[in-house]
Amino acid sequence: MKIFILALVFSFITCINCISRITDSHLNNGASFIFGDSLVDAGNNNYLRTLARGNIRPYSIDFKPSGGNPTGRYTNGKTIADITGELMGQKHYAVPFLAPNTTGKALIHGVNFASGGGGILRDTGRVFINRLSMDVQIDCFNITRQRIASLLGPERARNYIMTKSIFSVTLGSNDFLNNYLLPIFSVGVRRALTPEAFIEDLITHMRGQLTRLYNLDARKFIVANVGPIGCIPYEKAMNRVTDSECAELPNNMALQYGARLKDLLQELKQNLPEATFVYANVYDLVLGLIRNYEQYGFTSVDTPCCGGGQYSGLSPCGPTSILCADHTKHFFWDAYHPSEAANKIISKQLLHGDPKYVTPMTLQALRDL
Repeated sequence: MKIFILALVFSFITCINCISRITDSHLNNGASFIFGDSLVDAGNNNYLRTLARGNIRPYSIDFKPSGGNPTGRYTNGKTIADITGELMGQKHYAVPFLAPNTTGKALIHGVNFASGGGGILRDTGRVFINRLSMDVQIDCFNITRQRIASLLGPERARNYIMTKSIFSVTLGSNDFLNNYLLPIFSVGVRRALTPEAFIEDLITHMRGQLTRLYNLDARKFIVANVGPIGCIPYEKAMNRVTDSECAELPNNMALQYGARLKDLLQELKQNLPEATFVYANVYDLVLGLIRNYEQYGFTSVDTPCCGGGQYSGLSPCGPTSILCADHTKHFFWDAYHPSEAANKIISKQLLHGDPKYVTPMTLQALRDL
């Protein structure tokens, strides 16, 4: 019994010392809590038994912190989440929730819950076997929130999450590409639901998910719509469109979803006191980059840097793939994902950009609230 009491006392003293060592200066740059899919996954899928993996060469070939070794990122370098974090002055990337080193002080800089193949709906991405849906990602944040409370103390942690933390949500693409529009699995869904009904189902789930995050103390949100998925090399190849065209149905569904999402954020702003919702209009932003790609220094938006087949859209990027000579000249890295060069342009627009792309304020203004 004495040994047990001594152990409790030692644990209590250790906890107090841990709390006291994290000063306000450690918290100045705030935290980023990232929810999403492969566009912002920083390596969570490395720890899952899944077919959706970005931890093979040549992924991350231009990611300097890893020396060009694969990290689980689905691009050649940094994701949008990495770049926006850097631009906002964060000295550390948000660590993947499932990584074994995601403990202690690492948590206060932010945590990445994103998962390749994940979606708003639980069924989305089941072709990959395992992935973290948005519901599961929120479960993971709840665990993280409790861990931060043990580091900072409950009240200090709650204040840090509410006032110094940004919650970014980049989801929805897989709900179309790897659910409703996927021929193998979508037959039953498409028979039961019209595109409009399916989109309403997504909005209903997103309403509940953002509200749940709010109830877990989230207050600063940036939520992205779905980009012009009909213009990605995979969809162009599947729909056999010409170089100058994009697949119509995927783009129309993305547009409809974006309009409903914008309405939802206005609704939540009115119903959730003290919450701020920034709408990231990546659909128009990316479409503008694709249509005027030469102005931004790209030589191709039809063919990705890594892959094969028509538009390089039907062959996966992997160790045997032939790479383009200059990774900065292709808008797409593979059949689905932008290159680091494209991610840099998108990130700068989100941080300082035009109101037609980020509203009612920029990401920097959201941070400074």
